[in-house]
Amino acid sequence: MWREISTVEEWNEILQQSAERGQVILKHSTRCPVSSSALEEYEQYLHGTPSSNVDYTLVKVIESRPVSNKIAEDLNLKHESPQIIFIKDGEKYWSATHWSISSKHMKAVLE
Repeated sequence: MWREISTVEEWNEILQQSAERGQVILKHSTRCPVSSSALEEYEQYLHGTPSSNVDYTLVKVIESRPVSNKIAEDLNLKHESPQIIFIKDGEKYWSATHWSISSKHMKAVLE
């Protein structure tokens, strides 16, 4: 399953851990129906047989705006929501937004 983070310190740990293991972050807006669909796809992927070489994280962008902004800044990405980001070695390896976030797409990239 995924863990939720809400502090910049937790984000910094994830960024450091990406040197050892891949990290997937879903930036989710609790007020957006498109983001709700992306969260359903994320959960569907995780209830299947997700890659075991990756850690999965959720960031609620409204409730944790400083974390969301720091992710965008550190990875040199435009902030979008919903947005999924796969990180390796402290760098963005892959990202997708809005309707491009699907369990099928995640499986193709992560497995």
